[in-house]
Amino acid sequence: MQKPKPPRWADQLLEWFCAPHLLEEVQGDLYEKFQKNLRVFGEKTARQEYAKGVLSFIKPFALRRKKEVSTELYIQIMISNYFKVAFRNLLKYKGYSFINIFGLASGMAVAILIGLWIYDELSYNKYYQNYNRIAKVMQGATPNGEFGVGEHMPIPLGTTLKTDFSHDFTYVVMSSWTGEHILASGDKKFMKTGNYLSSEAPDMLTLKMLRGTRAGLKDQNSILLSESVAKSIFGYDDPMGKIVRIDNKLDVKVTGIYEDFPYNTEFRDMTFIAPWDLYVSSESWIKPNANWGNNSWQILAQIAPKADFETVSKKIKNLRVKNVPEAAYMKPEIFLHPMSRWHLYGGWDKFRNPEGRIQYVWLFGIIGIFVLLLACINFMNLSTARSEKRAKEVGIRKAIGSVRSQLVIQFFSESILMVAFAFLFSLMAVLLMLPFFNEVADKKLSLLWNEPLFWLAGIGFSLLTGLIAGSYPAIYLSSFQPIKVLKGTFRAGRLAAIPRKVLVVTQFTVSITLIIGTIIVFRQIQYAKNRPIGYDRSSMITIGMNTPELYGKYSVLRDELKRTGAVVEMATSSSPTTKLGSRLIGFDWPGKNPGFKEQFGVIAVTHDFGKTVGWQFTNGRDFSRDFSTDSSGIVLNETAVRYMGLKDPVGKTIKWNGNPYQVIGIIKDMVMDSPFDPVYQTVFILNYNWSSVISIKLNPELSTNESLAKVEEVFKKLNPASPFDYKFTDQQYAIKFSTEDRIGKLATFFAVLAILISCLGLFGLASFVAEQRIKEIGIRKVLGATVFSLWSLLSTEFVLFVLVSLLLAVPISYYYMSSWLQKYTYHIEISWWIFALSGLGAILITLLTVSYQAIKAALMNPVKTLKNE
Repeated sequence: MQKPKPPRWADQLLEWFCAPHLLEEVQGDLYEKFQKNLRVFGEKTARQEYAKGVLSFIKPFALRRKKEVSTELYIQIMISNYFKVAFRNLLKYKGYSFINIFGLASGMAVAILIGLWIYDELSYNKYYQNYNRIAKVMQGATPNGEFGVGEHMPIPLGTTLKTDFSHDFTYVVMSSWTGEHILASGDKKFMKTGNYLSSEAPDMLTLKMLRGTRAGLKDQNSILLSESVAKSIFGYDDPMGKIVRIDNKLDVKVTGIYEDFPYNTEFRDMTFIAPWDLYVSSESWIKPNANWGNNSWQILAQIAPKADFETVSKKIKNLRVKNVPEAAYMKPEIFLHPMSRWHLYGGWDKFRNPEGRIQYVWLFGIIGIFVLLLACINFMNLSTARSEKRAKEVGIRKAIGSVRSQLVIQFFSESILMVAFAFLFSLMAVLLMLPFFNEVADKKLSLLWNEPLFWLAGIGFSLLTGLIAGSYPAIYLSSFQPIKVLKGTFRAGRLAAIPRKVLVVTQFTVSITLIIGTIIVFRQIQYAKNRPIGYDRSSMITIGMNTPELYGKYSVLRDELKRTGAVVEMATSSSPTTKLGSRLIGFDWPGKNPGFKEQFGVIAVTHDFGKTVGWQFTNGRDFSRDFSTDSSGIVLNETAVRYMGLKDPVGKTIKWNGNPYQVIGIIKDMVMDSPFDPVYQTVFILNYNWSSVISIKLNPELSTNESLAKVEEVFKKLNPASPFDYKFTDQQYAIKFSTEDRIGKLATFFAVLAILISCLGLFGLASFVAEQRIKEIGIRKVLGATVFSLWSLLSTEFVLFVLVSLLLAVPISYYYMSSWLQKYTYHIEISWWIFALSGLGAILITLLTVSYQAIKAALMNPVKTLKNE
C-alpha cells in the first residue's frame, strides 16, 4: 500500500511562491507537522492542515523576489547599518562625543594651521620660474679667526662675472638696496619701496607683465611699476608712457606694469624697478667709488643651464684676493648663495654652520605633531575607556549571531565617523582662526582647497587616526566571551588600564614641555627688552633724507623746527639709532697689535646728535660748536674702548685712513643692531655732508599729534614736493623683537590649545573612572568616608601621572631650550623656578579638571548607587 503524502498542488504552490533560501526550512517544518497529524488525526485532516499551513505562509517576507539582491547591495546595506548605529551611539553619549570630537578637531586644526605655515615657508620664492638657478653673490671672510658673511659687493665684481665667466652665467644683475623713494606724478606724491636693477632683471625674475614687456628697463629713463603702485598713482587711467618723478630729481617714463609679487617672496616690497644705469649716472658719488674696495651694492645672478652652484662658486672663490691682494689677511672668498636657501638658510654662525628660519620650521613642525598627538591620545584614551562599558552590547550581539568580523567593522566605523566629524569641524575652525593666525604669524595663508595633496593628507590622516583609535575596542572587545559578559563574571584585566596610563603621562609630558618652553621664550624676550640701550628713544622720530631739497639746509631746518615749540632738538646722521650702517677698516691707535685686523662701525653725526638721542657719557664730553677742533674729534662707545684695549682714552689720538682724530668722549653702549647680540664697537665722527637720516626729539609736554602737525608744516614749507613721512624710533626698535614676539605668541597659542586638549581628555577620563568606581565610593560613604577623602582617592592617581610627566618633561625641555638660547649672546639663564612653576601649574590644572567629577561622585547618595546590589 502506498504511503500517504501531502497534497501535490500544495507542494507546487509552496515551491512557486516561497523564497529559495527559506523553502527547505519551511517545507521541512510542514512535513514534520503532516506526519504528526497523520498519526493522530488521520490522512484527511493531515492533508487539510498541510494545505492550510502552506496558504498561511503566503506573507511578504517569504515571497520569492523577481530579482535576487546582489552581494554588493548587501554589503552597502551592512555598511549603511554600521554607520547608522555609530551615529546613534554619538547621539546617545553626547558629552563623551563632544569631548572626543572637539578635542580631536582642535588638534587637527592646529596641525592644519602649522602645515599651512610650513608649506608657505618651504614654497618661499618659488613664484619665480628660475627659482632653482638664481643666486646672490656673497663674500665670506675670517678676520681674527671668526667667519663672517656679507652680501655687500663692489661694482667691478659684477663686471668681471659678466665678462670673464659669461659661460657660467645667463644673467648678472647689479642692484641697489630696496628702500623707500618718493614717486610723484602731478600733485600726487607717494613714498614707495623700490630698487634700481640691471635691465636683465625682469627676465631673470620672470616678471608677469600686465602692460609692456620685460625689455622696459633698456631705456635709461624708464620705470616699471607694480600693479598696485600704478593704480595708486594713476587710478584707472592708462599709465603707459606717463612721466613719474623719483625723489624729486629724476623724470622717468612708465614702460611696463608687472603683477605684484606674492607675500611669500624675497622681493615682495619691490613695488617699482628703475634702471641701474640711471642710478649710477644720477648719483655723483658712485663712479669715483666704483672700485674693489667699496662694497656698497648687491649682485644677483642666474647660472647657465649646464652649470651648478658649487662648481661656479669654486671658480669665483678667489676673485677678491686676486684683485685686492692686501685683503688676503681676511681670507675672503666669493660664493653663490642659491635662492632656494635665502629664506630658510639666510645666515651662518662663526663656525660656518648655516642657520636661519629652518629652525622654526622644525620647531613648529614638532609642535604640530605633538599637539596632534595629544588629540589622538585623548581620542584613543576615551575610546578605549568607554569601550569597556559596551561589553554587554558585544555579548548580546555575539549571542544572537554576530561574528567577530562584523563587530570589528562596527567599532571601526564608529571611530572613523567620529574622526570624519572632527575633520569637518577642524576645517571650519581653521577658517575662523586664519585671520588671527595670519596677523600673528605675519603671513597671508589660505586653505589649499584646490591642492590634491592637502585633501590626500587630511583624508589619509583621518582614516589612519580612525583605524588606530578604533583598533583597541575593535580587536579587544570583539574577543569577549558572551557567556562571561552576560553572566556578569567578566572583568577587565589588571593590565587593561596600563596603555591609558602611559598615554596620559605622554600627554602631560608634551603639555608641560610646551609650558616650560613658552615661559623661557617670553623671559628671553623680556630680558632683551629690559636691556639698557644707551639712549632715549621716547618721543623721537626719524625722517629719511630722500630728496636734494633737504641737503644743505641743516641750520634753517633746525631753527624752524625749534621755533615751533614742538621740537626739543634735531640732528642728522649717516645711520638711524636703530641700525648700524657702515662697518669700516683702516683704524690705528696706540698699542695696537700689528697683526690685529680691526673693524669698526662708523656713524657720521652733527653737533646736536648727542643731545637729540640722549647720549650717556661715562667720560669726556659731547661735540660742541665752542671747539673748532671737534671737526677732527671722535666719540667712542664703551665696547670700542675695550676692543682697542685703551686706558684713559680721552685725549688720545686715533688714526683712520691716516687722518688723526682726537678722542673727546666715551658714551655708554647704544643698542643699534639686534638686542640679543653684543654691542658692536662703534665710533662717531662729525660730518655734515655724510647724512641720510634726520632725528627729531619731540616736546613731551605737547601731545604727539599736535607736535607732528607743527613739524609737518615746517617740512612742507622747506620741502614742498615731498610727502611728510616719518617713523617713531620706539616702534622701529620694537621691530627688532618681531620674530621672537611672533614665536612667543604662537608658542603660547599652541601651548594653551595643548593644555585645553589635555584637560578635555582628563575630564572625560576622570568621568569614566568615577563612573567605574561609583559602587566602591558608595560603600566607602556607608562606612563613613568623608567627601575630602573620596576626592583625594580619585584625584591622587591623576596627580601622580602629572608628577611622572614633570620628571620626564624637565630634562627634555632643559636640553632643547638651552640649545635655543645658545644662539643668543645676550640671554637668560634657565632658573629652577620655571620648572617648579610649570609643574605646580600643571598640578593645579589637573586638580581643577578632575575635582568636578571627583566631588560629584563623592556627593552622590549611596542608596542610589547600591540599590541594585
